[in-house]
Amino acid sequence: MSSSTERSILLAPRPVARAAALGARDPEQRWMLAQPRAVRRGFAEAVYGRPDAEARQEVWMLRQPKAVRESFVKQVLLRQDPPPREQIWMLRQTDKVRESYVRDVLAPDVT
Repeated sequence: MSSSTERSILLAPRPVARAAALGARDPEQRWMLAQPRAVRRGFAEAVYGRPDAEARQEVWMLRQPKAVRESFVKQVLLRQDPPPREQIWMLRQTDKVRESYVRDVLAPDVT
């Protein structure tokens, strides 16, 4: 699948994205495609197609509202064997702690 096709699916209306989620093999992709369009759009704008996408993805997730972060923890991370405890712990921290981690630990030029 081409990059432009993937982006189109990511930004598609909810029924299209949810249908694509059914065929996605990767749990993170399934989770993302099941998210509301505004969440998917925010991800596409902040992360998708950038050379530093991996770092941007981490920053993006850490800055999401609690409901988005918690759904990722429950639907993706806790289903891994073994679950990535440090990642789960960080996603459940307060806004202040998470933003400090983004600012002080992750690449500051990504923010």
